[in-house]
Amino acid sequence: MTAPSRRLSQRIGSIAESATLAVDAKAKALKAAGHPVIGFGAGEPDFPTPPHIVEAAKEAVMDPKNHRYSPAAGLPELREAVAEAAKTYSGVEADASQVLITNGGKQAVYQAFAALIDPGDEVIVPAPFWTSYPEGIRLAGGTPVSVFSGADQDYLPTAAQLESVRTDRTKAVLICSPSNPTGSVLSRAQMEEIGRWALENGLWVITDEIYQHLTYEGTEFTSVLQAVPELADQTVVLNGVAKTFAMTGWRVGWMIAPKDILTGAANMQSHLTSNVNNIAQRAALAALTGPMDSVEDMKTAFARRRTTILDMLSEIDGFSVPRPTGAFYAFPEVSGVLGRTIGGQKVETSTDLATVILDQAKVAAVPGEAFDAPGHLRFSYALSDADLTEGIERVQKLLA
Repeated sequence: MTAPSRRLSQRIGSIAESATLAVDAKAKALKAAGHPVIGFGAGEPDFPTPPHIVEAAKEAVMDPKNHRYSPAAGLPELREAVAEAAKTYSGVEADASQVLITNGGKQAVYQAFAALIDPGDEVIVPAPFWTSYPEGIRLAGGTPVSVFSGADQDYLPTAAQLESVRTDRTKAVLICSPSNPTGSVLSRAQMEEIGRWALENGLWVITDEIYQHLTYEGTEFTSVLQAVPELADQTVVLNGVAKTFAMTGWRVGWMIAPKDILTGAANMQSHLTSNVNNIAQRAALAALTGPMDSVEDMKTAFARRRTTILDMLSEIDGFSVPRPTGAFYAFPEVSGVLGRTIGGQKVETSTDLATVILDQAKVAAVPGEAFDAPGHLRFSYALSDADLTEGIERVQKLLA
């Protein structure tokens, strides 16, 4: 019997595990084994999903129409609700026929790349960037092109930086504001500058807006289509209910796109997954059409935790801590700690530092290498006030 010459395809074999989920899984495994681990790794609100959303799901479970296949592109009423929410909160004019409901925001991200990118195409991805973006681009046959913006500019890219890496193979630019992993938010003027640059150069814009409701200190969220409406025919908007409504486990996201792109992505989804779980779709419908009181309560808690973690991290010698105004992440620059010996271990990289902090302080943070930003750590403050304070106190003591 002859064994296959190659088992795993090169395409799939080249994909790295999600670094953020890997850190979260390791932290949870240590905690399950009895270690007092406090996890700052996952970008996941610690709140329960608001009660009115859960009640809508309970009702949906009992309705037999939700026990069957539904349209692959999403429930018509949910697609309408997404279009209406985009208009209300983002100033984005879109018809329900331009909305595709996906299995979480990650599927929307990948299908956007799959619908737009051909082998050889390049996508400019401002760094620090969410770990899944480059993997999705490579899976679609494209090449991610990173351009780094440091703490000295609040991790926010400029059009000039993007232009410096544009080539005749550049097909698209990706925007994430508020940002994962930095929490930075592009101002309207900055967003317009980037949007105008993309328009002048005939580039597609893929804009991830999943943190749009989480801004602080009076900072306003601006969609690229709000700043530059003329981009409507070359922009794909990505979003979902996970972060705003504490619904990470429900797996409902969406993309809004020109109809030809939307049709292609929907055709792909019809073969890949068919419709998103109907119960989760009904819950998402309740989220988008119901009261926002719970969202405001969560945002108030995040704002309080943000102040606490930024102040505490700033007290650590060797940490430089920008003050982000969005999402729920702190992203300190930690090069001042590198080169030290901590607890008997020489720390040369931020990956080394994250390992030492987890092993010795039992605190899980994500190293900057995961976001193409060596010399940084990402701390999510989507955890209880008590755990947050204790966790950062452990890091302070370890690094004192």
